[in-house]
Amino acid sequence: MRLKDKTAIVTGGASGFGEGIVRKFAAEGARVAIADINSAAATALAKELGALAVTVDVASNSSVKAMADKAMSAFGRIDILVNNAGIGHTPQVMEALSEDEFDRVFAINAKSVYLTARHIVPLMKTAGGGAILNVASTGGVSPRPRLTWYNASKGWMITATRGMAVELAPSKIRVNAINPVAGETPLLKTFMGEDTPEIRAKFLATIPLGRFSTPEDIGNTACFLCSDEASMITGVALEVDGGRCI
Repeated sequence: MRLKDKTAIVTGGASGFGEGIVRKFAAEGARVAIADINSAAATALAKELGALAVTVDVASNSSVKAMADKAMSAFGRIDILVNNAGIGHTPQVMEALSEDEFDRVFAINAKSVYLTARHIVPLMKTAGGGAILNVASTGGVSPRPRLTWYNASKGWMITATRGMAVELAPSKIRVNAINPVAGETPLLKTFMGEDTPEIRAKFLATIPLGRFSTPEDIGNTACFLCSDEASMITGVALEVDGGRCI
């Protein structure tokens, strides 16, 4: 029960890595708000776990404010924020990505971190502290060709994590990031272009431990970094990648 009596918001919490984080947090005693644009999936998971479902568009200022207000109304405080919601784009030469798709990637992967900070950091300051976790990517550290703008959005997130950590340390707010390698989530096909045994084998050959990351891997790491066990850890971007970035 490492998160007993803690409250948490997990964006993109209804599927993939987000669902893994939500399940781990709930198992460790946290009261969790599952914030997702897919309201049906968030509601179903919330019903199963006894959590709170919140429909949110993380790229919208008014929607993020409503999410924070709903969590505060239900919990009275927000101890943990996990910025997990994210999207990718299909592999392609950098100049081929449309402007609309570029804007969407940065709105969801980068602007969302700014928006949640606008509305939740002041609440954490008032409460005397908190923990923020940004789910970035190995692509932000060791970029893959043909995913340039996705990689850049995750590199932005890693730099934001470090800047936030330094600025918020006096307020007892810790800020860390996780860099997963691709995993068995709805985004896997996006990163690979297409999902075939041959492409999977080629992708897995770049991961020394020889497997994709799982929602459980990410949930376990997130639980540690957001718990009091990690009270001296801030500003790190921890690879959970089976050795890919070595």
